[in-house]
Amino acid sequence: MTIITVNTPTGRLSQEQRRKLAETLTDAVLVPEVGQFAPPARVGFQVHFVERQPDMMAIGGRLLVDIGPEADAMVIDVAVMDGDWRQEVRTAVIERVLAAMADACDMAKPSPTWWVNFRVIDEGSWGSSGGVLSVLSLLDSGVFTEEKVKAIRAALGA
Repeated sequence: MTIITVNTPTGRLSQEQRRKLAETLTDAVLVPEVGQFAPPARVGFQVHFVERQPDMMAIGGRLLVDIGPEADAMVIDVAVMDGDWRQEVRTAVIERVLAAMADACDMAKPSPTWWVNFRVIDEGSWGSSGGVLSVLSLLDSGVFTEEKVKAIRAALGA
């Protein structure tokens, strides 16, 4: 289970850009998480787009409304279930998320005012369907590579 929340100034992303990002941000996390491109795993991902008025965001101590239209602040929050999140896997996710954002925004590279927060939700701290979920119960779903299954079990001591 993964939730990606994209926080932007109002109107920063068009509906078409959000449509593209719904898919590319999902895959930006999915591939490093399960170890392969696995479309059936997409059902466990949600992407939320949150817009804020320019007087509700600031860069460098100044409200975006005071900076002007060139201000381009974004925060992308990625929340994932505990698993195999070694530093190189986290790095891959963050780089893939920023690349997907730049591509959707028709930019050669991500803006330095875009930030990605990567958060791992501790095992036993994620709930749905009336109970607590565990990544361990998903390992036999067929979407994880064998290498990822072993890495997750090792990371969780299972």
